[in-house]
Amino acid sequence: MAPAPKTKEQTLNWLRTISGELSTQTLKRLEDTLSWYGDMPPGRRSAVGLVAQAGITSFISWFDDPRSTPWIAADVFGAAPRELLRSVSLQQTLQLIRVTVEVVEERVKDGGEALREAILLYSREIAFGAADVYARAAEARGLWDARLEALVVDSILSGEYDDELPSRIAALGWHGHGEVCVLVGTTPQMLDVDQLRRAARHMAADVLIGVQGNRLVLVIGRARPAPVDSEDVGTAAALTFMEIAMQLEPIFGPGHLVLGHEVPNLVDASKSAKAALAGFAVARSWRNAPRPVQADDLLPERALAGDPLARATLIHRIYRPLQAHSTELLTTLWCYLDNGRSLEATARELFVHPNTVRYRLKRVSEVIGYDATGAREALILQSALIIGSISDHDGSSRRR
Repeated sequence: MAPAPKTKEQTLNWLRTISGELSTQTLKRLEDTLSWYGDMPPGRRSAVGLVAQAGITSFISWFDDPRSTPWIAADVFGAAPRELLRSVSLQQTLQLIRVTVEVVEERVKDGGEALREAILLYSREIAFGAADVYARAAEARGLWDARLEALVVDSILSGEYDDELPSRIAALGWHGHGEVCVLVGTTPQMLDVDQLRRAARHMAADVLIGVQGNRLVLVIGRARPAPVDSEDVGTAAALTFMEIAMQLEPIFGPGHLVLGHEVPNLVDASKSAKAALAGFAVARSWRNAPRPVQADDLLPERALAGDPLARATLIHRIYRPLQAHSTELLTTLWCYLDNGRSLEATARELFVHPNTVRYRLKRVSEVIGYDATGAREALILQSALIIGSISDHDGSSRRR
C-alpha cells in the first residue's frame, strides 16, 4: 500500500491514482450489498456504475478547489440516461451514495483529518443535491401530469377523441374500469387535489380532475378491486355514484352540484359530461334542487334550454315506452296531469272509477319508473308528453 500523502498536492495525486480502484471496489460492494442493483438489467446496472464513478471524480475535482465553479448533483447524475431517474428511487439513490462513501472512507482512512472532513461534507452536500434533483423531477412531472389531465378532461367534455387519448389516460395512471360518471360543480377557493384523490381512493374510485375557471369537473370511475385484506372491501366497492358524489360534495365550492348519468366506460364519458354540464347550466331554475342532483332530474329545465339530449331522453325513456305499451295509459296520464293531478276529475273525464285511474297510474310507474303523483316527477312526465307529442307531429308533417 502506498504511504499516506502529506500535502494537499500529494493527496490529490494519490486520489487520482486510486480513483479507478475506488470505482471497481464500489461496484463490487454495490453488487454484494444492494439486491436491487443485482436485479437490474445490465444496461441500467452499467448506468448506476457510471453515476458512482462520476461521484468519485466529482469529489476529487471539488477537493482540489471547493471555491471553483460549484458542482451540482445534476452533473453527477448526468452521466446516466435520463430514464434512470425514473427507475431508481430516491431511497435507492441514497443507498448508492452511502455505499460509495463507505468504500472511499475505508480506502482513504489514513489520508488525514482534512480529507475525512472533506468526504463527510461532500457526502452530505451530494445527498441534499440528490434530493433536490428528485424534487425538481417530481415537480416537473406533477406539472406535466396536470397539463395532460386537463387535456384529457377537455377531450372528454368536448367528445373529441383521437387515437392518442387511451395512451394519455394510461400515462396518468388511471385505475378506473367499467362504469363512469361525470360530476360538475363550482371550484372552491382552495382546491386540495391530493385530498380529493385520497377521498376517492377511500371509496374505491378514481378521478380525473379538470378545473375550468369557476367550474370543477370530475370524471369518476370505479377503481380496480382492492386487496382482500383491505378495510374498504365490501363497503366502498358497493357505493353508487350518487353516494360517491355526496361524500365528495364538501370539497366543491358553494352552488349547484350536478352528476351526469352512468355510462359503461370512459370512452362514452362525454355523454355523461354533456348531461352534467347542461344540468349545471340550468340547475338554478329548480329552486329546491338537492346538492348533488342527478342531471336526469333536470330534464325539463334542460329541454326548455334547448338541450337535444334531454329532449331525446324524455321521448325515449318516457313517451315512447308508454305509447308502445298502451294508449290507454298514455291518455290517462295526459288527463291526470291536465286535471291538476286530481283522481276524481280524471275519472269523470274518462268515465271510469277513481280506483281505475289509481291502478293505471300505478301501471305507468311500473312501465317507466316515474310516479305521477309526485310534484317534481309530474313535471318531468308532463314535459315528456309535450315534447313527445311535438315529435310525433313533426314526424308526421315530414312524412306528408
